[in-house]
Amino acid sequence: MAALTDFLSSSMVVSLGATAVLAILSLFLAQYSGKNRSKIDRLVLWWLWWDAFVHFLLEGSFIYLSLTGTVAKSQHWVADLWKEYGKADKRWLVSDPTVVSLEILTVLVCGPACLALIYSIVRQRYYRHGFQVALCICELYGGWMTFAPEWLSGSRNLVTSNPLYLWVYLVFFNGLWVVVPVLLLYQSWVACSAPVKLSYSRAVTGSYSTTPSRGATVKQQTNYTSGGGVTSSTQYTATTREYTLRGDRYNLRAAKKLE
Repeated sequence: MAALTDFLSSSMVVSLGATAVLAILSLFLAQYSGKNRSKIDRLVLWWLWWDAFVHFLLEGSFIYLSLTGTVAKSQHWVADLWKEYGKADKRWLVSDPTVVSLEILTVLVCGPACLALIYSIVRQRYYRHGFQVALCICELYGGWMTFAPEWLSGSRNLVTSNPLYLWVYLVFFNGLWVVVPVLLLYQSWVACSAPVKLSYSRAVTGSYSTTPSRGATVKQQTNYTSGGGVTSSTQYTATTREYTLRGDRYNLRAAKKLE
């Protein structure tokens, strides 16, 4: 019973409770903002809303406490949340320059990027996956630079003897910012590569559109009247192909080989 009391301290209950409240609020916002989106998109929105809250509220408060003093010396009630996490990673108690620098980066860059990505998903903007890739890379970079220097120096500030601090605070909560960004990167990879694969396969197999575009037709007619005689069908076909497949360098190369 005494061991359970040591684990279930009041500060731990408050910290995990605050995290749970943000998760529930994020779920509500995801359901509301993504009511016309797919189930997968609503799950992504859930993560993004929670990610934004963590960056702006929790990490934002950490930056304020660290720039005006230290978490360990602060008497503000928000500092209790970080004092609890500081039991697992002591760097959060003493305003470690590397940690504070990375947290400033995540608040100023990742926080707004979350909101921009939420908007692009809800409004179905074409730049959605561009923002998604950028955000995920930033999150992964922040996680790596937070822990890699500590691992290389022997993990002197990490408390790994306590299973709660190790598996819940360090592994689970920080692992979320590794697993989820990797999954979102894979989603963006699939979404961006699918149309390229389709158009490339059409170029290789010679499956081009036989219906000339308006621009191609005008060019063909102009060549006919100015050159006299019969224009070559090859010139007309190349114009149509270039118009249909412009912007894809791989397809253009394949089209030239087929001429």
